[in-house]
Amino acid sequence: MIERLPLATDRPWLATGVTAAMIAAALVLRIIADPALPPGFPFVTFFPAVILASALFGLRMGALAGLACGLLAWFIFVGERNSFALDWGGVVAMAFYTLVVGTDLAIIHWMQRANAKLARERELSRALAETRELLFSELQHRVSNNLQVVAGLVSLQKRQIADPQARAALDEASRRLALIGRISRQLYDAAGSTRRMREFLEPLCHDVIEASGRAGIRCDVRVDGDALLAPDSAIPLALIVAEAMANAIEHGFAGRETGVIEVTLTRDGEQRIAIEVRDDGHGLPEGFDIEASGSLGLRIARMLAEQLRGSFDLVGGTGATARLVLPA
Repeated sequence: MIERLPLATDRPWLATGVTAAMIAAALVLRIIADPALPPGFPFVTFFPAVILASALFGLRMGALAGLACGLLAWFIFVGERNSFALDWGGVVAMAFYTLVVGTDLAIIHWMQRANAKLARERELSRALAETRELLFSELQHRVSNNLQVVAGLVSLQKRQIADPQARAALDEASRRLALIGRISRQLYDAAGSTRRMREFLEPLCHDVIEASGRAGIRCDVRVDGDALLAPDSAIPLALIVAEAMANAIEHGFAGRETGVIEVTLTRDGEQRIAIEVRDDGHGLPEGFDIEASGSLGLRIARMLAEQLRGSFDLVGGTGATARLVLPA
């Protein structure tokens, strides 16, 4: 409300009318209170009228109220009644009134100018923040599109290569690029703030399933004891989880149209959190050793886990479980 002052700047007739009413009310109150007041208080009801007029309607109405109230007080209550004649005491009283009113008007005017400047600066900051968010969103959109274009170009290049291993490598590179392109829009926040793991994992898992084109696969996210995700940890974590899910889809559900992937986040003590990607697929091959595995994706996942000061491993059993342990 204070920042909206002064009021009625586009309706001067309204401001003038209300100011005149306040002046009249101040005069009536002073006349009523006159018998009860001791000598020396000629302006006691006029000061509030001047301050209110200035605060509500600005410097001009405040000056008008100050002038009118001063003349009324001078004519009726200062010196000789109903006369503008002044003795030395009356001169001092009017000088005091002028000083107080001038000071009040100046302070209120400066405050309103400061409030107006603050409101303009806040509006400018809001507009700049909106522009930044729009530019950030557009940048994310363009980066995502460019990555998917690169993935498409790699996929096209694959058709011209006869070597099966080279084709498989290009196919894997194309898949990873396309996946990064799909999830890149949710990796960053324009304000650089931390995010909750759940709000990060759920859309990530949805994007990985959608990118696979396997409509029969379902992903469930379960979080027991949510944790914060730092902005600089978003990409490595996204790539590790996406790689674990992609392995489950490609190998665990090979030859199957349906399957369930469960992504869980739990507290592993006070200092660590564990993210597990568990599927109900075929499970790991007998004698599987991640250290001896030639999978580039698994090597990348372990390298990224070390970058996050954590560990990554694959565990067999009913289906397969990829386990990522990170500092809390």
